[in-house]
Amino acid sequence: MGALLLAFAGMLMLAVLLSSLAHRTILSTAALFLVAGFVLGDGALGVVSLRPGDDLVATLAELALFAVLFTDGMRVGWRDLRGAWRLPGRALGWGLPLTLVITALAAHYLLGLGWVESLLVGAILAPTDPVFAAALVGNDKVPPRLRQLLNVESGVNDGLALPFVMVFLAVAAGSEDLHLGELSLELGLGIVIGVAIPWLAIKLERTRWFSASAPYEPLNGLAIGLLVLAVGKATHGNLFLAAFAAGITVATFGERQRESFEHFGELIAELLKLAALLVFGALITPALLGSVGWQGWLFAILALVLARPVAIWVSFLRSGLSVREQAAVAWFGPKGFASVVYGLIVLASGISAAQDVFQLVAVTIVLSIFLHSSTDIVVARGFDDERDVPAWFGVARRLRGRTREDSPS
Repeated sequence: MGALLLAFAGMLMLAVLLSSLAHRTILSTAALFLVAGFVLGDGALGVVSLRPGDDLVATLAELALFAVLFTDGMRVGWRDLRGAWRLPGRALGWGLPLTLVITALAAHYLLGLGWVESLLVGAILAPTDPVFAAALVGNDKVPPRLRQLLNVESGVNDGLALPFVMVFLAVAAGSEDLHLGELSLELGLGIVIGVAIPWLAIKLERTRWFSASAPYEPLNGLAIGLLVLAVGKATHGNLFLAAFAAGITVATFGERQRESFEHFGELIAELLKLAALLVFGALITPALLGSVGWQGWLFAILALVLARPVAIWVSFLRSGLSVREQAAVAWFGPKGFASVVYGLIVLASGISAAQDVFQLVAVTIVLSIFLHSSTDIVVARGFDDERDVPAWFGVARRLRGRTREDSPS
């Protein structure tokens, strides 16, 4: 634990020092933490020793995903969500199941996995993650409908994919009872918790009996998030739907609470995200990367460059989106914490194909982190008329100009 804390602190300092460069270039702090975890893990230096079954791994991935979805939900209120549901509805209603099916077909015919295991892999990799498209979602020059589409889709599809993961996992384990009633209750309970707790907390603060002081206002959102998390864990409600619903509820009924917590909340989510990436990187070893063979790497590539783009192309026929917007949506289907959490659930399940499934998921996530986190700034600049350039570009241009002046005519 001490070695892990020291590694995280050192990498965090390095990320802070390089953050300005990362904001203007393809350098990715996400990839930086992933590589650091790989180098420090058992596969290389052995400084940080972790196993996929360790409680720290699952807990940290779960907390990071919860925090990211909670802060993402705060970016849109219910009125905005309802008014802009047409495009996310296409991505969720058509894009999600099509991505699942295409990914499953690749797993079955390319890798020879059984149909149930292939569908399980497809369900795990179907959700998208807004974290690795941050430059696109957070760029004001990108059309609002596109940013809202990616944000809403990635926030909701984690919870929608969960029932498919649990059903296919139950079938793979040979269970006769798929527990569909329990799954429905878990999803519904998550939404109820995510709406009721923030609404009640905001209403209480507006009464004449309660009032938050200025220094404590940023903690109001944190308290709401922690309470939603605690109640969700105690009642076994779906934490991811609860987190996103809670964020939306705060944005809808508590504009002041959202504004006071927004920057603070994003910092918390960023810290948890980077810590989870460091831990996940420590789980990746050369043996794992090599065990999937060339077929596994080919599958990972197809899962990113074929499954999502084809599904989105079909889903957004005659949608009114421009070709550039459709291309951005099709490309940015990054795999992140939801897939990590679901992969760890499968690994702990004990099914015969658990190790194979986790290895495929891990390789695909690693590839996705490098590809998507390093190209988000490039695609975002396609929507930015000003197109800021890295500082070194200006220096190089000035040096080239001086060279021309000094050269003999």
